[in-house]
Amino acid sequence: MTTILNESAVSASGGLGEVLAIRGGRPLRGRVEVKGAKNLATKAMVASLLGDTPSVLRDVPDISDVKVVRSLLEVHGVTVDDGDEEGALSFDPSGAVSAHMEEIDAHAGASRIPILFCGPLLHLLGEALIPDLGGCRIGDRPINFHMDALRAFGAIVDKSYEGIRITAPNGLTGANIELPYPSVGATEQVLLTAVKAKGITELKNAAIEPEIMDLIAVLQKMGAIISYEPNRVILIEGVDRLVGYDHRAIFDRNEAASWACAALATDGEIFVGGAKQQEMLTFLNVFRKVGGWFDVREDGILFRRGGALKPVVVETDVHPGFMTDWQQPLIVALTQAEGESIVHETVYENRLGFTEALVKMGADIVVHPHGIEGGPRRVPRRELEQAAVIHGPTPLHSADIVVPDLRGGYSHVIAALTAQGESIVSGVGVISRGYEKFFAKLEALGADFDVIG
Repeated sequence: MTTILNESAVSASGGLGEVLAIRGGRPLRGRVEVKGAKNLATKAMVASLLGDTPSVLRDVPDISDVKVVRSLLEVHGVTVDDGDEEGALSFDPSGAVSAHMEEIDAHAGASRIPILFCGPLLHLLGEALIPDLGGCRIGDRPINFHMDALRAFGAIVDKSYEGIRITAPNGLTGANIELPYPSVGATEQVLLTAVKAKGITELKNAAIEPEIMDLIAVLQKMGAIISYEPNRVILIEGVDRLVGYDHRAIFDRNEAASWACAALATDGEIFVGGAKQQEMLTFLNVFRKVGGWFDVREDGILFRRGGALKPVVVETDVHPGFMTDWQQPLIVALTQAEGESIVHETVYENRLGFTEALVKMGADIVVHPHGIEGGPRRVPRRELEQAAVIHGPTPLHSADIVVPDLRGGYSHVIAALTAQGESIVSGVGVISRGYEKFFAKLEALGADFDVIG
């Protein structure tokens, strides 16, 4: 029996929908639909500030991060309305104004998205205010890449106890920027700033994730001139004026991979509507190596086991490598694989903390906090990296666990659905940051759970 409270009550800040009682041990079977990617939709919403005319974004997921960006845009005077179809939003920036630090802080909550407002607001208003930034507790996510890039454009960055005030009294000018690491957020910052800066910007060591390419497509529709070259180089020729866009967001490959791993872990069968092969090539290769079977169809991808699960060695990396957001749900499935698997986490330094709950549930996982020396590696070692060694298969049993972050939280829920007995999972509100209609999708797949608080 599944009891669902109003899913709109779920929030990352507390309240209803924070605690689940999950009775596991049954396969997840059925169909789920994925909408636009969280990592594109929120950035495209910010890009609407750059246009002189209204924009329309389609396939926007109904998640809390989108609600945060919507409220931040409205605080800055942007009119946001529901569009002409389900999942569409329209943005009219003609009334944009400066906002107070307290308002920005109140609406941002734990989100780090305010930092990407900097470039558009500098072009529009000459000033941007950034409060203390939150986000998932998955390690240090420094903003110095962002601030250094803005300074390169000619911005002045002033820090205070309240936050950061950024101004551009002389306007912004194109710059030659090389990122120390191909950071997605810093690449987005440069794109959103350079498109209206005077002159040409050359960005080296840029991130090239599919969501970045989709953001470039959005900006090109608005009138931007952007090209990318081999070896992670992006060139942006600044223009004086941009107009609004009409764009359908790329699908959320992180959510698609999450449901694929849920099919593996629970020995179920899940059709992920809207998933596409091209953006998931790297994931699909690993999925097949671990013993998964998939069928690519015109309207999505079907995922299930293809036999006994096999151990793998995975190294997370920036695109086109194996995404850090994919390793957490995969590790849950690897607890059911025969033999020793190793996951090298090279992107964030504290993203394996979620495995403590899996160990509590009976998994045999050892985390090496400084990584593992030696052995063949494709991804160069980083000082911050960790590694998880998983021995399986191990039956999972029920436990009381607390969600640590977005992807770890999803993985805890899937572990509880894999385990025998009833688990109590607390703090699940954070999952609404990245998974639309999460409870309804679980119910559609046959999960047995109650929302109890």
